[in-house]
Amino acid sequence: MKVGIAAGYWGSGPPRHVERMVDEAEALGVDSFWTAETYGSDALTPLAWWGARTTSIKLGTAVCQMSARTPTSLAMAAQTVDHLSGGRMIVGIGASGPQVVEGWYGQPYPRPLERTREYVEIMRAVWAREKPVAYKGRHYQLPFDGGTGLGKPLKSIVHPLRSDIPVYLGAEGPKNVALAAEIADGWTPLWFSPKSDEFYRAALAEGFARDGARRSESDFEIANTCWLVEHDDVEKAAARLKPTVALYAGGMGAKGANFHNDVFTRMGWGEVCSEIQELYLSGRPELAAQAVPTEMVEDVALVGPADKIIDEIVGKWKKTCLTTLILGGWPKPENRERILDAVMS
Repeated sequence: MKVGIAAGYWGSGPPRHVERMVDEAEALGVDSFWTAETYGSDALTPLAWWGARTTSIKLGTAVCQMSARTPTSLAMAAQTVDHLSGGRMIVGIGASGPQVVEGWYGQPYPRPLERTREYVEIMRAVWAREKPVAYKGRHYQLPFDGGTGLGKPLKSIVHPLRSDIPVYLGAEGPKNVALAAEIADGWTPLWFSPKSDEFYRAALAEGFARDGARRSESDFEIANTCWLVEHDDVEKAAARLKPTVALYAGGMGAKGANFHNDVFTRMGWGEVCSEIQELYLSGRPELAAQAVPTEMVEDVALVGPADKIIDEIVGKWKKTCLTTLILGGWPKPENRERILDAVMS
């Protein structure tokens, strides 16, 4: 298993000490570095800024939200970073959810799987640079259908460094996971749990079995961000992540349209998720966080003393379908090499 590191989401400003973490990670042979976006900071600018300090570590987005950019716009950004980094870009994309897509970006949300398929096809046509890009889909048309009539198919001025930049899909539901296995080079789960491994393997197998599937199990990458909090007291370590779990399970989506809530429900936390969602949506996030059991955090994150974390990496996480464990937290200096070695050995 390979190891990655994540810069983490921004709060009111940039996360601290990322520069030092990136320097140390590359020196220790970490495989990849990842940024993210929601509705504040974007993923591409920090990736280029911090990535400029590096020479070998892969640079990925987990994920760029599709509704934030047209497919040609993201294709341009990806091939730009790929050139500047010497061919290290991984384009992670995701559909997000209706609250963000329609509330923040002002774009329609329905039929996200179909939109994803069209999006990826257009990006790959840009990078292939075989001919001017023309596309007639339900969601995207190049040239635009119904405008002035003056648009014409264009071919990228820039010759991509790589004509086939890796595309990973962010996905949680089984249909979207199967789509990732069918059309993408990799999958970036969110809130993956080792206890759900069999469920996801079945969804992936469905995608690999489809006619024209791009990859197979043997050459498909699965890079999951796993939050990591070291502390001698497991309860105190888990407490740092409970507000985040409550936000996703309770507040990231309306009732009936919260895909993160669905993920935890499939793990067996249905009753708890209902309580968390009720508290969060009624304006009581602190109580929602208190309602998150420590065991629910342990299902999806690495929390506690270094020895416990290492035992769980070896005993649970390395036995899953994951190919890369992206650490959402940088281990303490005295335990860093032990924890990284547990993943990579």
